[in-house]
Amino acid sequence: MKNYKKIFLAVVLVFSFMFILTGCGKEERIEGKVIDLIDEVNEKLPEEVKIRLMSVELDSDNVLGYLGSEDIEYEEAVASESANSSVAHSVILLRAKKGADIEKLKKQIKESIDPRKWICVGVEDEDVIIKNRGDLVIAIVVEDKDNREIIEKGFDNLKES
Repeated sequence: MKNYKKIFLAVVLVFSFMFILTGCGKEERIEGKVIDLIDEVNEKLPEEVKIRLMSVELDSDNVLGYLGSEDIEYEEAVASESANSSVAHSVILLRAKKGADIEKLKKQIKESIDPRKWICVGVEDEDVIIKNRGDLVIAIVVEDKDNREIIEKGFDNLKES
């Protein structure tokens, strides 16, 4: 009987440590509408870049042109693009649907997005950045390396709630 008590105690301890090491399971959540968050992401860009940007909320009528697929499911999404079509600059920020497989969603975006959708300019595949913070996913398709890094840092610095 003593061995059963030791085994039971060992199992309880193992599960206790598992919960301690994994935390409470609190998922990172950045609150706010993506149309507002994109401004925070772009905040540190040079003024001469920011004045050329326009933000467009994505819907069933325009999602194909921005994400390259109508099959990408999201709760809300916005694209921030250069109004000048000869500048390869597109940033898409989206909030995934509750319970979505984020890694699968990022892979789907990476495979469908067109980094050469502009006339005479484009972004190399290896320079396309797709990342997430919780349910917020960003696709950075920006030719200028410095601006790409500024946008990525802006995304990384969004405040959690």
